[in-house]
Amino acid sequence: MRKYELMTIIKPNLDAEEVEKVIDKISATVTELGGSIDNVDKTGRKKLAYDIQNFRDGFFTTMTLELPADKVAEFKRQLRLNDSLLRTMFMEVAQKASV
Repeated sequence: MRKYELMTIIKPNLDAEEVEKVIDKISATVTELGGSIDNVDKTGRKKLAYDIQNFRDGFFTTMTLELPADKVAEFKRQLRLNDSLLRTMFMEVAQKASV
């Protein structure tokens, strides 16, 4: 399994409970695909640099997770299907070289 980092911007018109449900749904998707969530950092509501779908702000979260490499495409597809997300950024965490 490889380590990944997922940054999401959730729509600001959701209340706190609905934001938690979106985060839980993403976590459930990771576990269904055989992965695990290491850390969830809820940065909170922030102003966007430009409007996205007519929203000026959004709830930012960053997750560190482990996922099998062959399940990444399916996970990205599930993220695209989630209507509560404005933007996502999914990247592999690089291993530091030991000297």
